[in-house]
Amino acid sequence: MVALDQKVEASWSQVENQYQRRMDLIPNLVSTVKGYADFEQETLQAVTDARSRAGGVIEVSDQVLQDPQSFERFQQTQGELSSALQRLLVVTENYPDLKANENFLALQDQLEGTENRIAVARMNFNESVQLYNTHIKKFPNFIVANMAGFSEKPYFEATSGAEVVPTVTF
Repeated sequence: MVALDQKVEASWSQVENQYQRRMDLIPNLVSTVKGYADFEQETLQAVTDARSRAGGVIEVSDQVLQDPQSFERFQQTQGELSSALQRLLVVTENYPDLKANENFLALQDQLEGTENRIAVARMNFNESVQLYNTHIKKFPNFIVANMAGFSEKPYFEATSGAEVVPTVTF
């Protein structure tokens, strides 16, 4: 049980690592886009606000794994940030000079790679949670788990509306 619990926590650390990578890329992406799209302030502000909420409202710690409400709030803020970034990338399609800018292209590639890494880290996390949760629910393990304080861990789930492609109108 301890080994599986540690695997869940290690997987969670990888999710956090990828979110931090995304948080570090966003200011550079926003700065690059600002130079070309001065009048897209609403979209840029949405990205900045979502980054602020994702980084500041919920302290990311192992305690998030123990509290389903905190975990849900964490997922929600990360989903809002993903949505804002998708809108930003859709908006940039209207700026040919920006699309040709090598700094923007490099940042966009980094961001897309990071989003893929986040997806893989979430999948690995959910696999670890599944192994752990299955183990602590089996007989006789559930007896020991209850006595030792091992409780079920939450899964990452897509936020509602995540399946809808963002629309941008001008």
